[in-house]
Amino acid sequence: MTLRVLVTGGAGFIGSALVRHLIADSDAHVLTLDKLTYAGSLSSLAPVSNNPRHQFVKADICDGQAVSEAIRSFRPDVIANLAAESHVDRSIDGPADFIQTNLVGSFTMLQAALAYWRGLNPDEAARFRFHHISTDEVFGSLGPEGHFTEDTSYDPRSPYSASKAGSDHLVRAWGHTYGLPVLVTNCSNNYGPYHFPEKLIPLMIIKCLAGETLPVYGKGDNVRDWLFVEDHVRALRAVFERGKPGETYAIGGRNEVTNLKVVESICDLLDQMAPRQDGASYRRQIGFVADRPGHDQRYAIDAGKIERELGWRPLADFESGLAKTVRWYLDNREWWEDILRRRYAGERLGVSK
Repeated sequence: MTLRVLVTGGAGFIGSALVRHLIADSDAHVLTLDKLTYAGSLSSLAPVSNNPRHQFVKADICDGQAVSEAIRSFRPDVIANLAAESHVDRSIDGPADFIQTNLVGSFTMLQAALAYWRGLNPDEAARFRFHHISTDEVFGSLGPEGHFTEDTSYDPRSPYSASKAGSDHLVRAWGHTYGLPVLVTNCSNNYGPYHFPEKLIPLMIIKCLAGETLPVYGKGDNVRDWLFVEDHVRALRAVFERGKPGETYAIGGRNEVTNLKVVESICDLLDQMAPRQDGASYRRQIGFVADRPGHDQRYAIDAGKIERELGWRPLADFESGLAKTVRWYLDNREWWEDILRRRYAGERLGVSK
């Protein structure tokens, strides 16, 4: 059966990757709902913009009337809730937007989804899923050993992660209290094409090419588990197509890398793909700056549950995924240069205390 999937935040990084994947690799009909904030871009949807199975609605997930109208008109089988404020540094500078979008917006989506689901016939209601996409940052910080799992206790440390933790709890509460068929996924750090330039990997690629200092926080020894975005969206599809309502699935790439190693790897790839004119390595541009306030030391996910139960596996290791990412940014300068001109100039965020 052909699914109808409403993707909130579908003009953002992960959301647009999911939309492009569904249009390219399934027969799904997709409605993208996005407010088009600074991090959302219609250019990320350009590959599907003329496809008859794709529609776009500009709307804020906090606008209950607009959300309800979109849902009633499109009649989705799946709502994939990806709309979120997502940058830790930006949340330190301005937490209010994170509370509004991530908490109030998720509540608004849940209320609209519940009203819609209650009006469906039995077959449609049995098929419907509300899939909330979250982050491993809700679990706090790991020491040198161990991994986050679906049973790890929540311990958010930043305004961003606290707002996402709250939204996770709301989704589960709507499942338990009202019976709404919900799914929650918590993913590790994503990377890949169309990533907004404020995030570590695209920011470092762009600063390398501009000849600017590459600002590494603290000693650069913070560890993240990196997940190629195309692997992530395959996992999301597996969850909303085959996952069990009420369940949580942790999604990780099994690629633990320090921040310094990430930056060094980008430099090494650019040394090969776009060498500096003076012949020196881009590594000479690395500089160490004051650490982020409350910077979590290590994240790592045990993705065993989704691997066992749904048969998903990441296809990209960090080396191959990063090489594809660097090449994409070299080949798509127009996409990120437009963002730098109009919305974000690469300045540091999140230094207030």
